[in-house]
Amino acid sequence: MSSIFTKIIHGEIPSYKVAETDSCYAFLDINPLAEGHVLAIPRKEVDYLFDVDDSIYSDLMLFSKNVALAIRKVIPCERIGVAVIGLEVPHAHVHLIPINAIHDIDFSRPKLSFSELELQATADKILEAFESA
Repeated sequence: MSSIFTKIIHGEIPSYKVAETDSCYAFLDINPLAEGHVLAIPRKEVDYLFDVDDSIYSDLMLFSKNVALAIRKVIPCERIGVAVIGLEVPHAHVHLIPINAIHDIDFSRPKLSFSELELQATADKILEAFESA
């Protein structure tokens, strides 16, 4: 059975896309810790990040870097925090989270809520920054 992320990649479930390449896809987390919280995933469904083959892993990490740079261009923050937890969805993914302090990346904090219009506006800004890089 396909993961929810594979269904997003195939367009079976909508997402707020912020970037994509032949091997990777990135979209806004709909339960974010901050505005611009993005999930970067390989298109190939593999449950555990460290089981991903080396070429896809390298692609995902470079892709994540480029997405983070795009986020930082449009979301005011000190840094883009990176987290790989991998327990919530059986599809390798990297969290890219705009942060100003260490507690901003605490996953036990309450999640934020944004309207569809706000999410789409944020996704559009990040996508534009990614594509213009």
